Amino acid sequence: MSASKGVWLFAVLLLIAAIGGLGETVPCKVKDGEQGKLCVCTADYCDYLENPTLTDDTEFALISSSKQGLRFATSSGHFETEVKYTVKDYVEPVPETKNETIFSRMLDQAMASAFTLESRESTITRSVTLKVNRSKTHQTMAGFGGSYTGAVSYLVDNFKQPELADHLFKSFYAEEGLGFNLMRISIGGCDFDLSAWAYAEEEGNTNLDGMDELDERDVLRVSHIKRLVEVSGVKNLRIKGAAWSAPPWMKTNNKWTGFGRLQKQYYQTWADYHLKWVKLMEDNGLPIWAISTGNEPLNGIVFMYFVRFMSMGWTPQAQAIWLNDHLGPTIRNSEFKDIILFGNDDQRYSFPHWFKMMNNTRPNSVDYLDGLSLHWYWDEIFGISHIDETTEYAPDKLLIVSESCIGDKPWQKAAPILGSWERAEKYSRAFLQNLQHGFHGWIDWNIILDEEGGPNYVDNTVDAPVIANTTTNEEFYKQPMFYAMGHFSKLVPEGSIRVDAVPSNVNLDTVAFLRPDKKIATVLFNSGRADLDITVVDSERGQFTVNVPAKSIHTLLHS
Repeated sequence: MSASKGVWLFAVLLLIAAIGGLGETVPCKVKDGEQGKLCVCTADYCDYLENPTLTDDTEFALISSSKQGLRFATSSGHFETEVKYTVKDYVEPVPETKNETIFSRMLDQAMASAFTLESRESTITRSVTLKVNRSKTHQTMAGFGGSYTGAVSYLVDNFKQPELADHLFKSFYAEEGLGFNLMRISIGGCDFDLSAWAYAEEEGNTNLDGMDELDERDVLRVSHIKRLVEVSGVKNLRIKGAAWSAPPWMKTNNKWTGFGRLQKQYYQTWADYHLKWVKLMEDNGLPIWAISTGNEPLNGIVFMYFVRFMSMGWTPQAQAIWLNDHLGPTIRNSEFKDIILFGNDDQRYSFPHWFKMMNNTRPNSVDYLDGLSLHWYWDEIFGISHIDETTEYAPDKLLIVSESCIGDKPWQKAAPILGSWERAEKYSRAFLQNLQHGFHGWIDWNIILDEEGGPNYVDNTVDAPVIANTTTNEEFYKQPMFYAMGHFSKLVPEGSIRVDAVPSNVNLDTVAFLRPDKKIATVLFNSGRADLDITVVDSERGQFTVNVPAKSIHTLLHS
């Protein structure tokens, strides 16, 4: 998009906002990326969407995003009407010229709409009926979130204006943003840091001296997160901690990475380390909701030739002993006895066998775990049956995805692809599948990275939902992935309960929730190349039909 075209669109959107009286709603400032549309945020401008309000029990609201360029566009209507509602797709604006007339402008816009690739693909319209049955309920949601790594701290600290950081925080955690309430942080360092690090790095520091004071890197991170809470207004931020590695002196190989496990003589020291870290965060104003038994335990056992970042290996047998004899009793007999303990923090292929082997080693050791956390990276290869078997084996556990990003595979570009709708669709499919199969929450990986997909001290670069412009440090770009996640998180608050939502054919993928305020939020995903007529049939409200564009995702809210 040319500069003049972007300015023209920006002015029109501002006029629409002013006329429509949208309050906290601020439209996307559109920019063309490598493969699609981005939304630009600066210190004095960033897009937001005020959550829709319904005036009566028959009204519905719809939030829409599309490959062609819609970003949280809003529309509304009513159940039990003869009208078929239509979500109009984004149309590229036409810049003004000196000799332009009203008629020529209308003609240019009509031609642009008629001859875009997406318009030609959408001459066929398919149809589907979606039945929402709020009386058939499933899991209760814990929420959605992102991760605040050392890389995020570094990028935010380099913003030229503090207002830009505020926009980043609000974009993810404010109600007018994505409404996130979960967050993952590392206990010590991780690969998305400028270097490997941990507390108590001094050789033989079994008393863990110094863990009553924040490391300088956590001083920065904690200050940022406190500011995030302040400016976003997030009411119940739930922080989950996970350690990538113990200090090298506690490990069998005395290194940050490679084939290295925790020495048995330090099992209790490592449990005490976790407890001290929880207290340290609490003392510095960041209550911790949950910790896990460690990040990706197989990295230091099986994948040490490929994983170059800090990691520590566990077998399920060794982890069962550490959890059952050390970490579990240490936490449960402390002032933080109610903290949530998650197990695994690794890939789908380890479910549920990891937990079965733990119980075989220490019967009932898994009882110490409140939840099981998953990394999504191999979900496309290892089927959902792993999860179904897990929920059958451990039906009372809280299930969350605790890390996700794109660019980790050898066949993927290990860097951001600006404007990629394909990557947004990958997110959408993964969210839908896991939520449909019982997951209670989702925590994405870094909330922001630079243009190369870092910083990362071993160049393990990937994509992220927001990308910083580090040439100027004066703006960041919201990717299509950002909006894809928002279609799940924004209108599905903590405490929402999944209900049955059954489409009549494969043209629509969907998931629905009964919110604490008794309203229904339904995600509608049309990944096809044709427009789609969706007839929504609610067990209490009746029905209506809406036509949505090809390659689009929507969130429907109704009473």
